[in-house]
Amino acid sequence: MSEEKIRVMAYSGYRGEETPRALVLGGKRIEVVEIQESWIEEGIGDRTTRRFFKVKGSDGGIHKIFYDEKTAEWYHK
Repeated sequence: MSEEKIRVMAYSGYRGEETPRALVLGGKRIEVVEIQESWIEEGIGDRTTRRFFKVKGSDGGIHKIFYDEKTAEWYHK
């Protein structure tokens, strides 16, 4: 499964956590209607941390996105 770098508008809470509110996919802004799941995956060798979100978008689709803390960028999977 390929990963595509995307733009995400996120809310940063009091603990500094990023919570996605909207994403831009294929040039179209999609509002996050619901966060269905979220989890953290940590790499062993490269010590990367990725925060994953499975979200329902205003386009009716289910999107799996993640924030890579090492690169400080968002991706669509």
